[in-house]
Amino acid sequence: MDGLGCVPALRALGEETRLRMLRLLLDRQMSVGEIADNLGVTQYNVSRHLKVLREAGLLEIEKQGQQRLYRVPVGLRKCVPAAGSILDLGCCTFQLDKLPR
Repeated sequence: MDGLGCVPALRALGEETRLRMLRLLLDRQMSVGEIADNLGVTQYNVSRHLKVLREAGLLEIEKQGQQRLYRVPVGLRKCVPAAGSILDLGCCTFQLDKLPR
């Protein structure tokens, strides 16, 4: 991630729920309802957090009929080593395996 992209990414990832969402979406694409169920938060809150992550360039949306599936872009997936425990943005790193489930 370039220097200019780090500021929005840091703002977006400065909240634990968004980090937990990103960790979930590294595994597979999911709908708002699936994310809410996995994290135990409301769909309304998930939608708000997804918007922040999308605007920071950390998520993509795929429309399947009326459903929207969220996923981490391929370029960002490359910032996570095979073990999937650390997100390395170049300017900083996030320890994903230390987050509560």
